[in-house]
Amino acid sequence: MEISKAQLELVDRQIKRLIAADNFYGKKLKEAGVDGVRTAEDFEKLPFSQKQDLRDAYPLGLMAVPEEEIVRIHSSSGTTGTPVIIPYTKKDVEDWAIMFARCYEFAGITKMDRIHITPGYGLWTAGIGFQAGCELLGAMALPLGPGNTDKQLQMMMDMESTVLCATSSYALLLAEEIAKRGIRDKIKLKKGVIGSERWGEKMRSRIRNELGIELYDIYGLTEIYGPGIGINCKYDTGMHIWTDYLYLEIIDPETGKNVPDGEWGEIVLTTLVKEGAPLIRYRTHDISRIIPGKCPCGSEYPRIDVIAGRSDDMMKIKGVNVFPKQIEEVLSSFPELSSEYQIHISHLDGRDTMRIYVETNGTVDFADMARKVAERVKSRIGFTPLVKVVELGVLPRSEKKSKRVFDERYD
Repeated sequence: MEISKAQLELVDRQIKRLIAADNFYGKKLKEAGVDGVRTAEDFEKLPFSQKQDLRDAYPLGLMAVPEEEIVRIHSSSGTTGTPVIIPYTKKDVEDWAIMFARCYEFAGITKMDRIHITPGYGLWTAGIGFQAGCELLGAMALPLGPGNTDKQLQMMMDMESTVLCATSSYALLLAEEIAKRGIRDKIKLKKGVIGSERWGEKMRSRIRNELGIELYDIYGLTEIYGPGIGINCKYDTGMHIWTDYLYLEIIDPETGKNVPDGEWGEIVLTTLVKEGAPLIRYRTHDISRIIPGKCPCGSEYPRIDVIAGRSDDMMKIKGVNVFPKQIEEVLSSFPELSSEYQIHISHLDGRDTMRIYVETNGTVDFADMARKVAERVKSRIGFTPLVKVVELGVLPRSEKKSKRVFDERYD
């Protein structure tokens, strides 16, 4: 997907703004000898930016406008290092709400809906984005935030919420609680807008079937506004990305070169109009592909496939490169298993060990199931893991994102 003339002009303007601001990013561009772009070839020579660059700019080194124009900051969690602080201008906040309202519209949500918002508020970009888009759309926001499942379900019944906004982990937890309490006939949900973590088809099916709702994948990341920069439509043929605000590339993570539409690679995003902290060729590490052709809905916005994983979530075990998605695909081939699993990696007696915990109902022989799973995983990744089968509901559920991989070699 080649960059258009209009997009090139916006990128050129952003580069000149960054250099004039002489912020952390502007200095990097100057050091790289960049003063603007005129052609697609110029654009593809621009250096990538990465999360470490943003961490190095902590706390406000990314600010590209005078401080009096900054109305808000958001931040990454900082769980894997120095947090990233992203400053927003008034226009950035308004643009984000416009994109989010568009997401709701693409999902067929109207001002007559009651939108039950469970993602977190505060420095994280989630809850406040879901709410701002809802209010701009004109729907009723129910801003509960995460936690207190009893209160969530009571409000869901009393307020007759029609749309659930949640992480996939919390949507599953709510679905299981609704089934356990026998209150599905009192729940009026029609749609779910789900984001913030990769989730497999088995998990989708459980949430969709147990709640009886249409599901919509929403995409975004703190560094690039937050959730709301793309969503799938009712035809469910991929997530439309708002290319009037962003330029989208898919690159080979090894070579950094663009791959043809339809091929899998790493998502790279450039903000075209962001004021507070513009980003040029930001490597997200999310793995997807541009879906060729036009969506049946008729939209001109390009589509990306579901997020298949991250280019940086590879685990090296016994000299073998293993991705969580490979394990998930094997587990999903067993109808007797639930969508939940955990992978624990440890180093014992001079060698690496992988343990996989899976859930099943009580209708199968646990030892036989563990053997079958271990055999199928070995055929996929080349070595035999230790498999522990537990009863349905034993693995922890999360109100936020589920942690599935525990690498204990470095604890």
